[in-house]
Amino acid sequence: MNEQRLKKILDQVARGTLSPDQAQTALKDMAFENIDYAHIDHHRSLRKGFPEVIFGQGKTVEQIIGIIQAMAKNEETILVTRIDREKADPVLVKFPRAEYDVEARMLLLKTREPAIRSKGEILVITAGTSDIPVAKEALITARAMGNSVNSIFDVGVAGIHRLFAHKKQIQEASVLVVVAGMEGALPSVVAGMVRAPVIAVPTSVGYGTSFGGMTALLSMLNSCSSNVAVVNIDNGFGAGFMASTINQMPNNLD
Repeated sequence: MNEQRLKKILDQVARGTLSPDQAQTALKDMAFENIDYAHIDHHRSLRKGFPEVIFGQGKTVEQIIGIIQAMAKNEETILVTRIDREKADPVLVKFPRAEYDVEARMLLLKTREPAIRSKGEILVITAGTSDIPVAKEALITARAMGNSVNSIFDVGVAGIHRLFAHKKQIQEASVLVVVAGMEGALPSVVAGMVRAPVIAVPTSVGYGTSFGGMTALLSMLNSCSSNVAVVNIDNGFGAGFMASTINQMPNNLD
């Protein structure tokens, strides 16, 4: 239940085109809806500005479809994260208008394109090509939340001149999401170039002593650049959501 839908119901009651009983029926599940295996938080759009996001990992196809059906009654944008191709295919049959990104393992169902809600731009940068799946999770999330988002891929510290070729675009971004595995050095370099907040995303890309991303995570947590904040390993969704939250602070809104 977003603000536009709530206002429409209230306006209809005020004009007399919708009875109080009809409005009560429309709003009865506004807080949450119990569908046995999930409690759908319909109030989240009003409370946080974006609907509940479905974490696909560990859920059955039937559960994912059921949750989408419950949410689709009230939401214009529905996002499913960590959903592999095997689960996505039957969901796409049920919802043919949905879009699936195999790299990001994300499914997006929308009734219209999200309106851009901020004048700032989010820039997603990766150290290597192998980091792109996590970066695309951040990128798709931020776009779905109504942001202008661009990307620069494969500009890590092993060839730092590649990064500097994009200096102007990097310095003009309002928020940067920097995704890196291996030793996780790139967020510190980028943060040293800009005044904007940098959200660092460690990935599990790397050889044995990367310990599944722990090396990159610890490196980013120990960054000497003071405008760096860090999310969990491979958590592109969390980075994209936080970048959107920062980008849509009141001072950045049109």
